[in-house]
This record gives sequence, structure tokens and C-alpha cells, in this order.
Amino acid sequence: MKKSNFFLASSFLIFSIYSFSEIVYQFEDIAQEKRFYSLISEIRCPKCTSGSIASSDAPVSRDLKNKVYDLIIDGSSDDEIKKYVSDRFGNFSDYRPALEGANYILWFGPFIFLSLILIIFFFKRRVE
Repeated sequence: MKKSNFFLASSFLIFSIYSFSEIVYQFEDIAQEKRFYSLISEIRCPKCTSGSIASSDAPVSRDLKNKVYDLIIDGSSDDEIKKYVSDRFGNFSDYRPALEGANYILWFGPFIFLSLILIIFFFKRRVE
């Protein structure tokens, strides 16, 4: 009976250690903490289909969160951090892509498509 109690207590201890193993980030001030949580919610997880690194527990997301934390502590700006992430993982990694280059299609494509549909609709309507 004592062995089963010991086994139960030791397994409870082991599983409780894993449940509280979340990384705790220490910041110098509240502004850094707000920047960190804002940035990790704006950066896509490289492995997940559509989640941010804030909502992902994939190893690459944990590493990227740690890197973002290190960059914030080192004094990097938000733009420098986003540039680092986009250089490493591509433009897909940012939920708000920059208004430049091939991203013009992302920003203006829906408006162009809607305009074409409306022009076709009104042109067909006048023909009939």
C-alpha cells in the first residue's frame, strides 16, 4: 500500500512540474511587456497555418518568442524586430504586410477584383 501511495505522489509531482513549466519573461518596465505581447500577436507562427506565435506552442514559435524577447531587452525597435522575422521567415510571417513590392496585390487586389465585378455587372445590364 505504501508503494502505491509513493508512486501516486511521485507521478503527481512529475506531472505538476510539467504543467507549470511555462516560460516567465522578466521585463524592465510595463512598456516593454506591452510591446512584447503586441509583437508576438502580430507575428505568424512559421509552422502553424494561421496562428500567431502567441497562440502556438510549436518549438519554432517558442524559439521565436525568446528571440523577440531578447531583441526587446537589447533595445531593438518594433520595425527592426519585424524586419528580422521577415528576413528569416519571409513576408508571410507578418499579419500586416508592408505596402511595397509584391504586397500591392495583397492590399489592392480585393478592390480591383470588386471593381471588375461591378463593371462587368453594369456592362451586362446595359447590353440587355
